[in-house]
Amino acid sequence: MDIYIKGHYQRSIYQNSNGYHIGLFKVKETNCPELTPYLDKTITFTGYFHELNDIDTYLFFGQIVEHPKYGSQFSVINYQRCKPEEKDAIIEFLTSGLFKGIGEKKAKAIVDVLGKDTLKIILENPDNLILIPGITKANIDTLYNKLKEYESSYEIVLYLGKLGFSTKDSMLIYNFYKEKVRAIIEEDIYQLEYNIYELNFKKIDRIALKNGMEKASLVRVRAAILYIMEEVGNTYGHSYFYYDEILQYLPRVLLVDVLEEVCKKAIQTLIDDLMVIQKEEKLYLKEMYEAETLIVKRFRLLAHKDDEKFKNLEDKFQKMEDVFGIVYNQEQKKAILDSICKNLLIITGGPGTGKTTIMKGIVELYKEVHKLSYESLTNKVQLLAPTGRAAKRMSDATLMPASTIHRFLKWQKDTNKFQVNEYHKSKVEVIILDEASMVDTLLLASLLRGISANCKVILVGDSYQLPSVGPGQVLHDLISSSMLPVVELRELYRQGKDSNILTFAYGVRNGDVLDTVFNVDEDLTFIECGDDDVISNLMDVSATFKDLSYKNFQILAPMYKTRHGIDIINQQLQNIFNPKDKSKREIVVGDVIFREGDKVIELTNMPDENVYNGDIGIISQVVTQPAKKIVIDFDGNEVTFNATNFNKFRLAYAISIHKSQGSEFDVVVMPIVEGYRKMLYRKLVYTGITRSKKMLYLIGTKNALRQAVNNTSSDVRRTTIKDFLENGIK
Repeated sequence: MDIYIKGHYQRSIYQNSNGYHIGLFKVKETNCPELTPYLDKTITFTGYFHELNDIDTYLFFGQIVEHPKYGSQFSVINYQRCKPEEKDAIIEFLTSGLFKGIGEKKAKAIVDVLGKDTLKIILENPDNLILIPGITKANIDTLYNKLKEYESSYEIVLYLGKLGFSTKDSMLIYNFYKEKVRAIIEEDIYQLEYNIYELNFKKIDRIALKNGMEKASLVRVRAAILYIMEEVGNTYGHSYFYYDEILQYLPRVLLVDVLEEVCKKAIQTLIDDLMVIQKEEKLYLKEMYEAETLIVKRFRLLAHKDDEKFKNLEDKFQKMEDVFGIVYNQEQKKAILDSICKNLLIITGGPGTGKTTIMKGIVELYKEVHKLSYESLTNKVQLLAPTGRAAKRMSDATLMPASTIHRFLKWQKDTNKFQVNEYHKSKVEVIILDEASMVDTLLLASLLRGISANCKVILVGDSYQLPSVGPGQVLHDLISSSMLPVVELRELYRQGKDSNILTFAYGVRNGDVLDTVFNVDEDLTFIECGDDDVISNLMDVSATFKDLSYKNFQILAPMYKTRHGIDIINQQLQNIFNPKDKSKREIVVGDVIFREGDKVIELTNMPDENVYNGDIGIISQVVTQPAKKIVIDFDGNEVTFNATNFNKFRLAYAISIHKSQGSEFDVVVMPIVEGYRKMLYRKLVYTGITRSKKMLYLIGTKNALRQAVNNTSSDVRRTTIKDFLENGIK
């Protein structure tokens, strides 16, 4: 049974440009017993609407949810506007103020003559109003035009619904195109995907085919090509493609063979429409080509600007060392001094080379040479990182505010756009970006658009780690071009020169597995065992650390599935770290139990809640009645999730190595088994190893480890930033 409430919209609490509303609704009727206490009272509602007014009667269909601020809410999935049909209701509607010049007397006269079909008759033939005493030509025009305007938007939403779009998607489409919707869809329905972030190719394609789209039509082939370029780019990290490569993917996406002449024509029209850029044999999505060229032009400009000169810089550096009680080595000193003088600098180094300590020195020396107060410093210098955890580590180390890139650029989830951009730039004068290897091409370009062309940029990172999840390998390309100022840190600083973990990490980085470092001391342990014993050994090791803070102990694995995958490990570890207990409430979502006290990881960006992809927290509360909700504590920031977004987090006793980037843990345990197959490669293992600060356990076979270290095939990404820097933009 569909739950509904019927009544009147009262007022808005919040609404955005995409039609999302939070408001108050007066309930006159419902079919849900839980909602009967709200009869003749107001309830808070949420949902997407093309327009709401306090004149009409509405039917809202949806479900009850619990919100931490607003309490019980009615989440609207779909809705209907009830047209006024009784004479009194029509009179009330006509005198609502929507129709200028129509008072109660004129409205009553109209309804007396035209009856219960008054609105329909006016829309069909407004000349019928001429017969009514007191009605002027101006009144007729007002009534007809307002009613038509009132009906048109609603009719468009109904039209989109009949095509197969949800109310939410219909609202997004209507708000973007308004009255042009029908024309746009009739011309090329796939334009919706190009312009509206929430609408993807598969969703639109399904609706297009359902409504008679030819499988091999030109517009469908065009859309499929763009979809392939984006999907393959995100999967393999490439920034450009070749014609034959795209041709191979087309039948898989379209599920039909397409004539080559149609494919060629489709690509040519995309080039003509500037949606695809062709350079020699390379085909780029427009935004990717523009991103690569922007990065190259900006960094060239900064690299060729004259260095700044400061008096007594060496003395100020020495004073800073004395205050901090730190003696920087020559590489670190060069990194700090170059950061102060140069307009662009890349600082790269492996674990233990002191990158974090260097950032502290840069901030302090910049403050000193420019004679800034702490407040002025925080206004001029912005510390950034790709993840929330990496930003927090930056902040803890430098005693300065640090932010994720998305938060700094004021990312809007609804539109997937940044409010800080080329039209609304930040006024900061220095950007220090940590964990730069994680930043993809498009995100770095967005950052550069949001800051002044004269803003100093300092990139810090380890180019041997995993490249970004998104397309590109920016840090690697910038360094390997040898065209930009780079300081490479080689001397070990953290944990001492004899650390087994560091020795092992650098061995893996160089393609060697040094057996002699295992089981020499408690910091590095290899438990060699067959596949059948991996999980039991992993459980035994984990049990010895069950009292350690969730922030300090972490299992890392490369895959979610398989019998050694993250999902299985999490189920087993939950029994060790947070076993079933009568005092702890729990809820089942799919085949996963979420229990109060569970360690979980966020899978999306939620800037409004100050929570980002990769953040780890603890479930502090589970509620099952009247509506399901889970409250997660992210380092003191409690965020409430309802049933509609339980998919935004998962158990985190074990997490993927990709998700661990930007984080460090005192103790790391990594299963290494041949069953991980293609996910065993050098950069992945190196990244996992370097997450450990004090103790590292490897469980599995040394043969699997050797396979991983020898596998560098996943490192190859097709990009052109290095080529553009060395040979110019073509």
